[in-house]
Amino acid sequence: MPRNISSYQLIRYVVGYVFIASALMKLVIADFTGPFSNYGVPYPQAAVLIVGITELICGVIIVFNYYVKKAAIPLLVIIVAAIFLTKVPVLQAGLLEFAFEARLDIVMFFLLYILWKD
Repeated sequence: MPRNISSYQLIRYVVGYVFIASALMKLVIADFTGPFSNYGVPYPQAAVLIVGITELICGVIIVFNYYVKKAAIPLLVIIVAAIFLTKVPVLQAGLLEFAFEARLDIVMFFLLYILWKD
């Protein structure tokens, strides 16, 4: 018999999946420090490692429904930093370009907000 999944559970699974996948890319790809360097992040190798590990741990915590509110906070910080570092500069090309480029980040921000607020 199929098990019903609540909207909250679905949001948790989707958010966890996105951050786990993002973390694995940061931790597995050897030259992922390049983008961090290009955005002017100090100590890009350490930053990639810290962000990747944080995304992985918080993503897993959210999927398994442990301390979801607490896990959402560092991910909110990461997503806001990502928007400011990578998407705000796109505003020079126009609002429509920004809206397109930032769509996943904005959706993830609001889904994390829902998890944090609930």
